Amino acid sequence: MLTVVGLAALIAVDFFIGRKPHEVSIKEAGIWTIVWVALAVVFGIGLLVLGGGQPAGEFFAGYITEKSLSVDNLFVFVLIMAKFSVPPVYQQRVLMIGVLIALVLRAGFIAAGAVIISTFSWVFYIFGAFLIYTAWKLIQEARSGDEDEEFEENRLLKAIESRFPVADKYHGTKLFVRENGRRLITPMLIVMIAIGTTDILFALDSIPAIFGLTQDPYIVFTANAFALMGLRQLYFLIGGLLKKLVHLSYGLSVILGFIGVKLLLHAMHESGLHVPEIGIPFSLGFIVLVLAVTTFTSLRASRKQAAEEERAARGPA
Repeated sequence: MLTVVGLAALIAVDFFIGRKPHEVSIKEAGIWTIVWVALAVVFGIGLLVLGGGQPAGEFFAGYITEKSLSVDNLFVFVLIMAKFSVPPVYQQRVLMIGVLIALVLRAGFIAAGAVIISTFSWVFYIFGAFLIYTAWKLIQEARSGDEDEEFEENRLLKAIESRFPVADKYHGTKLFVRENGRRLITPMLIVMIAIGTTDILFALDSIPAIFGLTQDPYIVFTANAFALMGLRQLYFLIGGLLKKLVHLSYGLSVILGFIGVKLLLHAMHESGLHVPEIGIPFSLGFIVLVLAVTTFTSLRASRKQAAEEERAARGPA
């Protein structure tokens, strides 16, 4: 309970400081990104001091995994912002409320997952198989270049827009306005719901993934909370860098596949089979290594592609 109150206080401070609509600068985004990462590190150190190495290792492994998987969300956030033509001055507010909606929905997912896992240990087989399938699907999409370039509204958004009249333009940060005697919802509310509900799709693989690293609901929730709250500022900080992370899908697929195998081994161990289990220190090191290699190869490939395009633009000497 104390942790939830502390997180709520941090979110309130973040919201109060950025309450006035404005375009977020790289400097501001960088400072707040460092702040949220530092808070996550402090929280992890607190777990180390109070609970020992096991919970601290699980938190850091879960946090890094959720952070890396959440970067994939940013691609969709960019598409949503473009789809609804959100003015840059309002994007910070949209992301703040959208991420809070996502956090609440994930809390429900985590609670349900914890109950299922504590009741049915065989669910680890399903989680493991699903993560391996997701990893394979990511690789196939990356190899085929089949990536979504346009955001498609989910059923909830379509239902809201069909049942409630929507204003044809933004009215500042207002969510409801009255025009000609009619109460209308604004595009601001629609795009906030889009951000929050779209995250459910990502939670379908990220929640089983972190349960593969720890079965402690407290650690699962706090890792998700710190990863999601830092995601908003990360959007402004590396928005232009996203297109350069050309190998991100491969890295995420390796991580998901690895955790899927870890879950299957854990499930077999729970079933009474004598199989080796993958420890948290190895998992943490493996995840960090994969992300480092993926980032390095992505930036190298992007530089090479940019150089080739520049030579092609110059034409034959």
